[in-house]
Amino acid sequence: MADVVQKPESGWHSKADEQAYKTKNFVLHGNLSSTSPAVGKAEWGNGKALTRPLIGAKKTYQSLALNRSDGPRLTVTGARLGTATIVTSRGTATVPAWLFTLEGYDTPLKRVALTPSKLPKPPIGQAQQGSADGIRSVARLAGTATDGRSVTVKAAHGSCDDGPVVKALETDESVVLYASIAGAESGPCPASMTEQSVKVELSKPLDGRLLLDALTGRPVPYGDPNGLSPSWT
Repeated sequence: MADVVQKPESGWHSKADEQAYKTKNFVLHGNLSSTSPAVGKAEWGNGKALTRPLIGAKKTYQSLALNRSDGPRLTVTGARLGTATIVTSRGTATVPAWLFTLEGYDTPLKRVALTPSKLPKPPIGQAQQGSADGIRSVARLAGTATDGRSVTVKAAHGSCDDGPVVKALETDESVVLYASIAGAESGPCPASMTEQSVKVELSKPLDGRLLLDALTGRPVPYGDPNGLSPSWT
């Protein structure tokens, strides 16, 4: 339920470095380990752990360095396997992470090295998009407030409406999010959809409750579901 990439503790030294990170413009000056453990553990500190396959240093670097342009770049000089602390739906976990050394920085750029568990099969059949009083799918989770009293999600809408609306049905074990579109105009409209951030207030902190999408019955994904290591809530 948090980004699998963590910036250096000092933050970015310049706007150029921040731009390089946002555009995934990296260059490698050095060697990355070609060997690593096959699996690693996520540990919650309460005796509970989850073993998952480990992503190698080279593949992890490739997930960061998707751009090779002439613009601002961050230089990676090496990497070692360490740990990172990340927020999950089961609480805060310590997980294996690749710590990438950046030229000019005293602290590393961290990238979680575990692959996620497979998305569980929904217990219900998926409803038709736009049916059931206009319920639509919640695209993905964009962030969780520090106090857990709200979540920000991405929801899609068209060019002939007032934007998406996302509401929550809360229980002790889950938070079911359901999206709809406000102010949809009738008549011809361009067939284009745009994602928009929507903040959803909760009646109590999220804690370990599961975030579910009402349309699909599946957990709401964090980040890009088609990326190297999507995170499922």
